[in-house]
Amino acid sequence: MDDQNNKSLPSTLYTEEYFLTACEGYDVFIESEGVQLSRRLKDSFAMAEVTADMRILDVGCGRGEILRHCMEMGIEAYGIDYADAATGMSQDVIDAERTKMAEAGQDPARVKAGVCRSDAKYLPFPSGYFDRVLMFDVVEHLYPWELHAAMLEVRRVLKDDGRFIIHTAPNRWYDKYAYPWVRRVRTLLGEGNKYPKDPRAITAVNLDVHVNEQDMRSMKKALNAAGFKAKVWLDSPPQNRQESALMAGLRRLAFDVPPFRWFFEREVFAIGEKDS
Repeated sequence: MDDQNNKSLPSTLYTEEYFLTACEGYDVFIESEGVQLSRRLKDSFAMAEVTADMRILDVGCGRGEILRHCMEMGIEAYGIDYADAATGMSQDVIDAERTKMAEAGQDPARVKAGVCRSDAKYLPFPSGYFDRVLMFDVVEHLYPWELHAAMLEVRRVLKDDGRFIIHTAPNRWYDKYAYPWVRRVRTLLGEGNKYPKDPRAITAVNLDVHVNEQDMRSMKKALNAAGFKAKVWLDSPPQNRQESALMAGLRRLAFDVPPFRWFFEREVFAIGEKDS
């Protein structure tokens, strides 16, 4: 945290092109015009166990599909993002949902929703206001000092019995320890061209915007340092591969058996509650 203190990524890195070509779930967003959630967002949102009487904050709301999903459920929801492209896209999604409601004969004002341009370290909301705060695919874009400041702000705006829901990828232990072995095996199978030396180069823009990838231990430590009790676990997207019995067996070993799965699972999930 020393030489990186006060360092931030410029918001100009996050353009509309980024959100529509590289940011996870862009294909589902484009195909459904923002109506459907990607598998990752759907799984992350399900963890929040949201009900219609809650207030939700989506930190780093990106394209805005979580906000639209909340509006469809009748939930009061707000989003913040520090990229102009994101707030513009999210506002378009909110407006589209209000139009849809009006066309269906519903009162568009019955559901409170909004988006504003703001830094995750300075949330423009009163203390103890939200039942759930969501931070999906944001952690890896914040330097350690920023993440700590953002988590303190989340704790401030969260109700005492509220929950802080996190999804971040990739699992740092996968990239550091498992991926080199995956790359060796895939190279032997003639698929090395799909596996660059740096796994972040698979989605090239991540070389510029991923500055703080997590593992189970570091994620728990960060939440504890900000005053949260934390439950942290790993998961992976469905593989759906057609391969030999040997490869299928190795895959089951890697993804189902500790300690191997701690290194081969790709995604980190966490739920934080205020530690009184």
